[in-house]
Amino acid sequence: MPVAKSKGPRWYTVFPTPWGPMGAAANESGVCRVVLPHYQADDLANLLAWEHPGAIRDEARFAALADACRNYFNGSPTDFADVAIDLPAEGTFAGKVYRACMAIPFGQTKSYRELALQIGREDAARAVATMMSKNPTPLVVPCHRVIYSDGRAGGFSAEGGPAFKQRLLRHESQQRRSRC
Repeated sequence: MPVAKSKGPRWYTVFPTPWGPMGAAANESGVCRVVLPHYQADDLANLLAWEHPGAIRDEARFAALADACRNYFNGSPTDFADVAIDLPAEGTFAGKVYRACMAIPFGQTKSYRELALQIGREDAARAVATMMSKNPTPLVVPCHRVIYSDGRAGGFSAEGGPAFKQRLLRHESQQRRSRC
């Protein structure tokens, strides 16, 4: 009987950015985990190796992601279009939410409600918020750009929490203003 291929991560990396080391894991479909700057490089490498037993460290596989992240943290508007990413199927709720989130331009925000309306689910703002909290690929799927309708930033499940989300939003806002 053939053994099904695991969709779990097969590769991981750690790379420097102007804000500190970042990490990522990928499977055959693309990047499936992004760790934002928070850890020391060695601790991050150990974390990813522990989270993804059997995964192989491979910097070259993540070159597009590393370049995009460095550009982002250096202040360049970055859309991550060249990064292969493992997203849920297009027809699923999660797939629709993550794709709609990826369309939010650098330096702009949308509310959870606006994202729900965009995917045709006006009653699903809380479910959209839940999907954002489960986003395994922050920055690539820019969940930090999704905020409350009243303008508050809301939560952020990545390391650094809401304070890091605020920092990302300020970073984008400053870069956008300096380009006008």
